[in-house]
Amino acid sequence: MIKACVFGIVTVLVAIFVKSIKNEYGTYVGICGGIILIYMTIQRFSGIIDIIKGFENYISVSSEYIGILIRMLGIAFVAEFSSNMCRENGYTTISSQIELMGKLSILLISAPIIKALCDTIFAFMK
Repeated sequence: MIKACVFGIVTVLVAIFVKSIKNEYGTYVGICGGIILIYMTIQRFSGIIDIIKGFENYISVSSEYIGILIRMLGIAFVAEFSSNMCRENGYTTISSQIELMGKLSILLISAPIIKALCDTIFAFMK
């Protein structure tokens, strides 16, 4: 975590310095730094994914639902990163559209989980 924070701060400082020389290069440095931070985060997520998949042994949850939850997490992460990059460069409308598409995508792929939840609730009500 500390390594990622230090890397982020150094990336911002380099981007500010490069931006003073040529404006668009600062944007490129920021995007490259963001991609490297995503890679660092994904490496940490592999352990978390193993833990989440280990829950299948303790509770009776379909592996399909675990996969859906992991995809939802990935969509949220990518949408947030993309939206922030657009907002940082002044494209707030595109940023808002990316956020909306991310939310709609999460809602769409969560339909099987919502259906299973409703089925469970209706089964308890009978």
